[in-house]
Amino acid sequence: MRIHVLDHPLVAHKLTTLRDERTDSPTFRRLADELVTLLAYEATRDVRTEPVEVTTPVAVTTGTRLSYPRPLVVPILRAGLGMLDGMTRLLPTAEVGFLGMVRNEDTLQASTYATRMPDDLSGRQVYVLDPMLATGGTLVAAIRLLIARGADDVTAICLLAAPEGVAVLEKELAGLPVTVVTAAVDDHLNEQGYIVPGLGDAGDRLYGTAGD
Repeated sequence: MRIHVLDHPLVAHKLTTLRDERTDSPTFRRLADELVTLLAYEATRDVRTEPVEVTTPVAVTTGTRLSYPRPLVVPILRAGLGMLDGMTRLLPTAEVGFLGMVRNEDTLQASTYATRMPDDLSGRQVYVLDPMLATGGTLVAAIRLLIARGADDVTAICLLAAPEGVAVLEKELAGLPVTVVTAAVDDHLNEQGYIVPGLGDAGDRLYGTAGD
């Protein structure tokens, strides 16, 4: 497994505002969207392409286009939805699937409650969107499901990661074609499984606490 921490002043600037508890939901959503686009730029560095002939106003030349099958973008519900627009803005021709997963707050284990994606992902590059790589359980379960369906290249895009979650992915997904792209790896997890210093509950900060 590879992990890439994006070292860029604009990334650090936007992440700092996301961390601030005074940042309201509309601002949080806008900055998360902008940050995801920056992360997606790095995450798609190895997206598969093929040459294509194109006629310019001056001459015929060879350009590049995304190859088939198209990449698949999979936000993990609900918080991953807040990252979808930023990703598809950069990769508009990608297809989109959805994966609903919930973490048991007592055991910290993830379970799947909804899927909406092709059964056969053979030969597909998949980009998984999940704001927080905390304990790692949700991403491990999601990536295993995608690889079980045939995906041969999975990149997880996370706003933040904890060292404990990174270690879990490295152990549980050893030898698998997985990359993690994140804005920062924070200090640790607290007893409730939240990233410290982190930015709080990403889903609540994106969408509020309706239903609580």
